[in-house]
Amino acid sequence: MTGMDATGAHDADLKKELNATLQARRELGDEYESALVDSFLEKVDQRIDDSVERRVRRQLAEQQMVVARGSRGPKSNDSGGERFGFGIVSLIVAIPLSAIGGGSSGLPGLLVAWAGIVGVNAVQAARSSSWMFGRHKGSGRDRDDWED
Repeated sequence: MTGMDATGAHDADLKKELNATLQARRELGDEYESALVDSFLEKVDQRIDDSVERRVRRQLAEQQMVVARGSRGPKSNDSGGERFGFGIVSLIVAIPLSAIGGGSSGLPGLLVAWAGIVGVNAVQAARSSSWMFGRHKGSGRDRDDWED
């Protein structure tokens, strides 16, 4: 392709398809609108499926390369993203738990809900820091053994 990556080419193709669909709708009228939209959406779905399939194949190939090289892969890296995600999920879950605890039992219910949230996060933080600081090494098991 001349200066355009695959994504740009797909976007241009989809734009052409959309324009053709809109032109066909103008020519054929409202009674064919549903069929034209369905046809266009099928083409979009196929492009998405193709894109996902390419990405999955690429990831599988990358994982096979990691295994072939004997590396533990990205799973053995620092789990900062995992900890961040856990914190975000905890905050999201805290909203309905707070509402339920506070609504049903008032302040004591709210305190129990938040004690549970803090407790779960404390356990997760302790678990993550023990892995980070290498306290798991004497157990005879790898970190990956525990994650499976």
